[in-house]
Amino acid sequence: MIEIFWHGERLFSESGVNLQRIWSETSYRMQKLRDNPACAQQEFDRLLDAADPGLHVKLTYDPDEKISPALLRNRPKIAILREQGVNGQVEMAAAFDGAGFAAVDVHMSDIISGRVKLADFKGFAACGGFSYGDVLGAGEGWAKSILFNPRARDEFAAFFQRKDTFALGVCNGCQMMSKLQDVIPGADNWAHFARNQSEQFEARFVMVEVQDSPSIFFSGMAGSRMPIVVSHGEGYADYRDSKRLKAAQPLVTLRYVDHRGNATETYPLNPNGSPQGITGLTTPDGRFSIMMPHPERVFRAVQNSWHPSDWREDGAWMKMFRNARKWVG
Repeated sequence: MIEIFWHGERLFSESGVNLQRIWSETSYRMQKLRDNPACAQQEFDRLLDAADPGLHVKLTYDPDEKISPALLRNRPKIAILREQGVNGQVEMAAAFDGAGFAAVDVHMSDIISGRVKLADFKGFAACGGFSYGDVLGAGEGWAKSILFNPRARDEFAAFFQRKDTFALGVCNGCQMMSKLQDVIPGADNWAHFARNQSEQFEARFVMVEVQDSPSIFFSGMAGSRMPIVVSHGEGYADYRDSKRLKAAQPLVTLRYVDHRGNATETYPLNPNGSPQGITGLTTPDGRFSIMMPHPERVFRAVQNSWHPSDWREDGAWMKMFRNARKWVG
C-alpha cells in the first residue's frame, strides 16, 4: 500500500499494484497495437503479482572457484569467430582469456580466404550482435557462407569431426551453428531459431536455470538459477513438431524460468516465447553448445545490473568458461 499522512490524517491510500497499472496502461495499449497483443497482455497482467520475489541467484557451485595454476601455464588457442556486424567479440575474448585461453580474433573472411586454419585451434566461439546488420535470418546467412563455400565447409567439417575440439555459439552465433546440423555430429535435434513471439527485438536481464546435460560448459552447474542478458530479435526455438521437441530434451542446457524458478513461456520472463523455456542446447558428447543469451556480457560481477552483495570479481557465468578450460586439460 502507498499511503500519505499529514499530522496523523491519511490523505491518500492505494495499492502499489493499482498505481503501477495506471502508470503503465498507456504503454500497454500502445504495445498491443505495435507488438504481439498476447505478449503485451502477459506483461501487463504480471503487474497483478504483488508477491513477485524478483531476480535471485541460487548456485550449486562456488563462483569464485579458480582453475588450477598448473593449467594456466599453458594457454590453448581459441578462435573468437565473427562476421560482418558482429559486436560481441571483445567480451567473449575477455571471458575466455580470463579462463586461461589464448583468444585469437578470427573473421570469417580469414577462413574463407585460407589465411586462418581451424586446425590450429582447440575451440571456437561464434559471437553475437547484429551480423549483417541484424536483418531477418542473419544467422542463417552466416551459416550459408560456410555451407556454400567449399573451403569453409571443409574447415568446419574437419573441426567438428576431431575429438579434441569444442565450440560455443551465442545469439547470432547460436542461430548460425543451429543451421550447421549437416556438419555437426549430434546436432540433428537442435531447434531452428525464428522471430521472437513478441515481434520485437528484446534486450533484457532475465532468469534462467541450468539443466542437467552432457555439455562441457555446464559441468557442475545443473540446478543453478541466475540472471543473464538477452539481446536478440530471433530467439524463438522452433521445433516444428512435438516429436523433435521430445527428442531434444536430453540436449537442453538452459531454460527461461520465472522469479519462483519455474520454466516459463510467459512474456517477458521468456523474452522470445520458446517452448518450455528452452534457450540452450548441446550435442550428446557435450562438446558443441549453442545458446541465445549472452554469458560473456555478465561473466564479471560488475557487468550485472543486479547481483548479490557478496559477489566480488567473478559473476556466476565465469564458471562456463573455466569449465571449457578444465575440459581441454
